[in-house]
Amino acid sequence: MTQTTLTPRESIHPVDPRDHVATALRDLAGGERIDLPQQTITVAVDIPKGHKIAIRTAKAGEDVLKYGWPIGRATTDIAVGDHVHVHNVATRLEGLEGYAFAPSAPELEVRSSDRVFAGYRRKNGRVGTRNEIWVLCTVGCVANTARRIAEKASARFAGRVDGVHAFPHPFGCSQLGDDLAHTRALIAALAAHPNAGGVLILGLGCENNQLKALLDSAPEIDRDRLRSFTTQMVEDELEDGLAAIEALVAIAERDRREPVPISELVVGLKCGGSDGFSGVTANPLVGRVADKVAEAGGTPVLTEIPEVFGAENVLLRRAASRDVFDRAVAVIDDFKRYFIDNDQPIYENPSPGNIAGGITTLEEKSLGAVQKGGRAPLVEVLRYGQRVGPRGLTLLEAPGNDAVSSTALTAAGATVILFTTGRGTPLGFPAPTLKIASNAGLAQRKPGWIDFDAGQVLEGVPMDDAAGRLMDLVIDTASGALTKAELNGEREIAIWKSGVTL
Repeated sequence: MTQTTLTPRESIHPVDPRDHVATALRDLAGGERIDLPQQTITVAVDIPKGHKIAIRTAKAGEDVLKYGWPIGRATTDIAVGDHVHVHNVATRLEGLEGYAFAPSAPELEVRSSDRVFAGYRRKNGRVGTRNEIWVLCTVGCVANTARRIAEKASARFAGRVDGVHAFPHPFGCSQLGDDLAHTRALIAALAAHPNAGGVLILGLGCENNQLKALLDSAPEIDRDRLRSFTTQMVEDELEDGLAAIEALVAIAERDRREPVPISELVVGLKCGGSDGFSGVTANPLVGRVADKVAEAGGTPVLTEIPEVFGAENVLLRRAASRDVFDRAVAVIDDFKRYFIDNDQPIYENPSPGNIAGGITTLEEKSLGAVQKGGRAPLVEVLRYGQRVGPRGLTLLEAPGNDAVSSTALTAAGATVILFTTGRGTPLGFPAPTLKIASNAGLAQRKPGWIDFDAGQVLEGVPMDDAAGRLMDLVIDTASGALTKAELNGEREIAIWKSGVTL
């Protein structure tokens, strides 16, 4: 997948020479003429900024290309200058597909980097970007108790660690089978996260997600930095919780940041509230940062499996081995069956906000979304609740939902999350989350949400220069600089509820 360079004052931007469409970089008025190097286009109708204009004709039934790949089929004849959107293009995807293992040569090689960040090296070898105390719970019944303990502890122990945070959730009881296992695995993975210098886990006592079973399932948790109890068995859960946190703070406050190579970074890659610029600016920009991390021996993690549909082959051809290919196909097909088993259409996407922003089909959304993974070989595939192992680009099973997938990225080990958006969202997660706007208008309108403006590449800043600036911000954040979400107190988790409730 190629990306051409944007230059200032362009009106439209085709991504790939093979494309039928280009993205409008400003509102286009019907009747105006646009001069391109090899053609002049007359705009047929008013076209909003971020939407697509035809630069080549397409007959009804013909594939329409963007990013050099089909984003759907024309439902009527499309002429040069036409607005290309849901009224004349429809998805070409349906049901399960067959995939052939046809790997391409890896485009990136690991090489040492002299770049470092100031992180917290943990006993198990992982490196955190924060030194916080996390309060987790086995079940929603004690969710507010966890929150109250964390609030009191934040005030009582202010300044001694990077923060005390509760991550409540509504699940853990009335769950069965794999659904219960997902909840247990997710909480256990969070309890082992390197950004937590200490962890308190609260149980109730009568829930399905028993505290002992959770702890027995997670041998990687550092027991020296863990405290836990069932609230039904203590007289005053608030005082017991505060005492437990005081003991954890006494341990964690001795930790110090130290220089570590960026090969120790685990970077979650996420997009939400995408628009027509996401695949032109923010996502390819994040892809370049993902490549820098992968080249240095670090671990970028891509997720949102339903937003891979239609762009699977872009990833699958980069599988480092047949085993990785087979496991990636299994995750993709299992997710499609998840929709089918629940009598839902597989391709019920993009969202209303995506469509308003100029995205027409799931293929277009997915082809833009997978660019966050850059060009690195795909070396690992994780199921929901699993944690990163081999270093390099990793694909993680999780839905597209912003909160669920970002929580899954954190549980997998992401210590920084890069979250691209064209529409904006205030959400934040346990790992520091950098919001990257696809357009300058969003960055200017919501400065309290946005950490980085990828719209600068629409103003002539070379993509590689912008990627260097974003990489600097990632390193600063990993070294302790607070994100907008952290400053706003936006910190939460969401668990994937995938089964029946008793």
